[in-house]
Amino acid sequence: MAHNLKLDKIDRKILEILQSNAKITNAQLSKEIGLSPAPTLERVKKLETLNVIDSYHAKLNTAKIGLGISTFVMIKLTGHDKGSIQTFIEAVNQINEIIECHHVTGTSDFILRVIAKDIASYQQLMLNKVNEITVVDSLQSLVILSTFKDSKSLPIPEESDVVKV
Repeated sequence: MAHNLKLDKIDRKILEILQSNAKITNAQLSKEIGLSPAPTLERVKKLETLNVIDSYHAKLNTAKIGLGISTFVMIKLTGHDKGSIQTFIEAVNQINEIIECHHVTGTSDFILRVIAKDIASYQQLMLNKVNEITVVDSLQSLVILSTFKDSKSLPIPEESDVVKV
């Protein structure tokens, strides 16, 4: 059963801080938001329990671990029926180099974010895996040359305090 959750200023501040530094200690977090440690921890646990906070992740430096090529790939499917879409999604979930998959509107059906070691690896991935998905009609690759913003922090709405959970 869905119910309304009010996010007050302190909850929003907690979410902003945790997005920029998930390794912050509860003691430091409590200092930054102006509460004592016990109620701070209680608020974080509540946000986790209500799935406002889904998970915590380490952001890796792609260059340092040998992943030098990042692309977006726009995919058109041969059909738009439920079976074709399911076939495509199941295949995509088996390819580790595809790190994002979005069903989109417009001239493409899906947009993928793909990461690979180098151009040769990327080319092999496209030829041997993505092009082999039976329901793929066409694809267009967009190689990312430079990234000027890569924020994982979501803006927390201030006007609308009500979140359906």
